[in-house]
Amino acid sequence: MQIMSSQMRLYAITDSRWLQGKTLYACVEAALQGGITMLQIREKHCSTAELTERAIPIVSLCHAYRVPCIINDDVQAARDSGADGVHVGQTDASIAQARAILGTEKWIGTSAHNVQEAIQAQQDGADYIGTGAVFGSATKQDATPLQWETLQAICQSVTIPVVAIGGITAENVLQLSGFNGQGIAVISAIFAQADITAAAKQMRIFADMVCGGTII
Repeated sequence: MQIMSSQMRLYAITDSRWLQGKTLYACVEAALQGGITMLQIREKHCSTAELTERAIPIVSLCHAYRVPCIINDDVQAARDSGADGVHVGQTDASIAQARAILGTEKWIGTSAHNVQEAIQAQQDGADYIGTGAVFGSATKQDATPLQWETLQAICQSVTIPVVAIGGITAENVLQLSGFNGQGIAVISAIFAQADITAAAKQMRIFADMVCGGTII
């Protein structure tokens, strides 16, 4: 099942550190109301069973808003929760392993930090690529900032959608204008904000600007 570029425009990733006393479900709903176009549930400290239980109602919520929902890393939880796919990193399950479990109707995204990894990901059957860290990362302390030239080269080297990730905020996002990708992925720029819906609305406007114009 092919991903539409419009579905990648504002890719929100959860992080329970930013819940501020709210439930994950409530935070996700607020982000959906603000216009995110894809959600990744990233809960690193959950078991597969815990993640599946937590994800099932959120997947249903996303689908009510007609927004795809992806699970980070855990292929089994992605299958058991009814999610639309999984995102696997370079050190996680391979794309082939994920595809064997999820089949051809689910999306498999992966991370790429250079042109070689991007080309290999497409050859291996990835449906989209997340690349960065474009501005460093508060989530991954060992993330190395990606050079602008490398970001451009990655976008030009593949035909599948590319999403920029890593330290993207309302203050720096416009620096990505014209980077030739299909979307931006954000965590704290939405989920760490006091008004998640307002933050998502603002980031959606910025995402449309840097990725080539407003989508109707």
